[in-house]
Amino acid sequence: MMETPLPKAPQKRQVTAIIILLLLWEAGGATIKYSVLEERDSGSFVADLAKDLGLGIGELASRGARILSKGNKQHLRLEQKSGSLLLKEKLDREELCGDTDPCILHFQVLLKNPVQFIQGELQLLDVNDHAPKFLENEILLKIPESSHPGTAFPLKIAEDLDVGSNTVQNYTISTNSHFHLFTRNHSDGRKYPELVLDKALDREDQPELRLTLTARDGGSPPRTGTSQVLILVLDINDNAPEFAQPLYEVQVSENSPIGSLVITVSARDLDAGTHGELSYSFFQSSNQVVQAFEINTVTGEIRLRKMLDFEEIQSYRMEIEASDGGGLTGKCTVAIEVMDVNDNAPELTMSLLISDVPENTPDTVVAIFGISDADSGDNGKMMCSIQADLPFLLKLTVENFYTLVTEGALDRESRAEYNITITVTDMGTPRLKTQHNITVLVSDVNDNAPAFTQTSYTLWVRENNSPALHIGSVSATDTDAGANAQLTYSLLPPQDPHLPLASLVSINADNGHLFALRSLDYEALQAFEFGVGATDRGSPALSSQARVRVLVLDANDNSPFVLYPLQNGSAPCTELVPRAAEAGYLVTKVVAVDGDSGQNAWLSYQLLKATEPGLFGVWPHNGEVRTARLLSERDAPKHRLLVQVRDNGEPPRSASVTLHVLLVDGFSQPYLPLPEAAAEQARADPLTVYLVVALASVSSLFLLSVLLFVAVRLCRRSRAASLGGCSVPEGPFPGHLVDVSGTGTLSQSYQYEMYSQVTCSKRKKFY
Repeated sequence: MMETPLPKAPQKRQVTAIIILLLLWEAGGATIKYSVLEERDSGSFVADLAKDLGLGIGELASRGARILSKGNKQHLRLEQKSGSLLLKEKLDREELCGDTDPCILHFQVLLKNPVQFIQGELQLLDVNDHAPKFLENEILLKIPESSHPGTAFPLKIAEDLDVGSNTVQNYTISTNSHFHLFTRNHSDGRKYPELVLDKALDREDQPELRLTLTARDGGSPPRTGTSQVLILVLDINDNAPEFAQPLYEVQVSENSPIGSLVITVSARDLDAGTHGELSYSFFQSSNQVVQAFEINTVTGEIRLRKMLDFEEIQSYRMEIEASDGGGLTGKCTVAIEVMDVNDNAPELTMSLLISDVPENTPDTVVAIFGISDADSGDNGKMMCSIQADLPFLLKLTVENFYTLVTEGALDRESRAEYNITITVTDMGTPRLKTQHNITVLVSDVNDNAPAFTQTSYTLWVRENNSPALHIGSVSATDTDAGANAQLTYSLLPPQDPHLPLASLVSINADNGHLFALRSLDYEALQAFEFGVGATDRGSPALSSQARVRVLVLDANDNSPFVLYPLQNGSAPCTELVPRAAEAGYLVTKVVAVDGDSGQNAWLSYQLLKATEPGLFGVWPHNGEVRTARLLSERDAPKHRLLVQVRDNGEPPRSASVTLHVLLVDGFSQPYLPLPEAAAEQARADPLTVYLVVALASVSSLFLLSVLLFVAVRLCRRSRAASLGGCSVPEGPFPGHLVDVSGTGTLSQSYQYEMYSQVTCSKRKKFY
């Protein structure tokens, strides 16, 4: 691609060069070369880079294309959407390259994904933006009148910052009758004017001449510069100055201080007097020479006028003129070679830096950078290194360009940050180095599943809890970071399909807190188990599980229930105790149960109230009611006992039962119930009374037949018969009728059977 407008000949050459380069690029990838005129505006089109690289529209952007230049100065920019290469700023060839021709600016095209380097060159073409300029407005030339026609006199040259055809191409002199002018070429290609005498001079006729010297360049249109030449016609001076040697060569170290002696030139003149007095000066010297050196006009010493810089100019060549007092001159050449010293430390230019590198990704590009050293030779040779204990590698991609990549997969959980020091050291003496520090952060990848602090949790909750009660928490951790470590907790479907887990507990998805949704009942559900999950928010999401067992603790919410004797609102039965019973005689046994468990179901018995305290006692652990001492005739026949059954809960709950005890002499005669009991029973159940009366009537005949036989015994017990009561077989109740455990609670199967005589000795059986 060519920048227009250009001269036709350069256009053809450049188009041909571009075609060849593109063919080489297709064959294996050569340096791409472009050219552009200097002084073009910023944003000017240089080339269609995407097309030249064979990439489609937008592919440069997708591959992260960048333009890199040596150092931090960027001359080009890339328009990602169109793929066009543009000037970033206006370029001045003379400022960038001086008198170096051609002026080549090197650059690289970096494609990041995948990483690829393409070398490029931009030739900055000269435009004729500078006119020739003489260092002196007036050139003094002394010529003896004895000079013969054909004698040549070199004149000082004009400087032109342009190059090629745009620099000085010829010189002309104003019209005169004594001289004509030739344009000569120096060995370095520069052109200089030479004045040739056509006609002998006569000092007495014309002691001086004033001519105009014009320098013209080859630009279009051409530019010119002028200087006045003053010619003084001198009297005869027959010996010109002569230098000891025509060429002086010297080496000067670039770090030599200002004022340092470079070399001393020396000439001699065989004439005497003023014709033998010499004066030294620079002749036809460039502006660079005049700025860097100075010469002592008397001694010929050449000294430094400023510090030399090898990286800017490696050598100088100058003409020295020795003039005597008679106007004759002699010339010599001084060649100065600037010696490089290691005075420039290497430079590192970072072209690409990726500060966040994902873990688990080997051979990841972290940075791309270029190194340079302005010195030459060994002083400009460099080596690049990083710390040896880091999982990173330096790869040389193209000349003096390195890529920093990960040596293997990084693990953020092991190390999340790396401080890398890139050290660039030259091979000079002494060695100079530059260090550049970068920090690489390892970004997280979701490669670690959450882990619960326990594989199983056991929680306790007391029954009758309030709904929404916080009953416990589960906790999991994730060694990842960011969203990859943010966890969401959830309940897993229960293994038991009949367990209504959704109505029992809930979990806070953010913190793992567990809540009971309703009041739990120990008697209905003693324990249940379920699973919980913890899932991170990474991509892909990872999860883990744990088991939770909830144990419902019993609350003392059930009072003891008395199974025997029954308290159903009917007339209570009376326990008959023979007066002959000894201490410890078993009167009856209070049997009770408690719906709670554990210590809440441990029952104890206590006699709260008795008609005659001290006569009866209740065993606290099994509820047995026994006589506390021997009975006597003085003891009242009827006794009322109030027994309390209390559990061991907190607070304790209790129930009470009332027992009626009748002291009798024996069990051979039927007894009637107590008057109070009979009256209560008659009011509660009149049908029973009628049936009893009917049964007595039917049995009256049988009773009359035996009346005589038992008359005597009935008379003896007439007093007892008048009291009434329950009649049971003589002696204690049969053992199989009351079956209880030692703690006062019933066994799994139990049967109680008791015999009582109510009015007509009716027998009751309880199950």
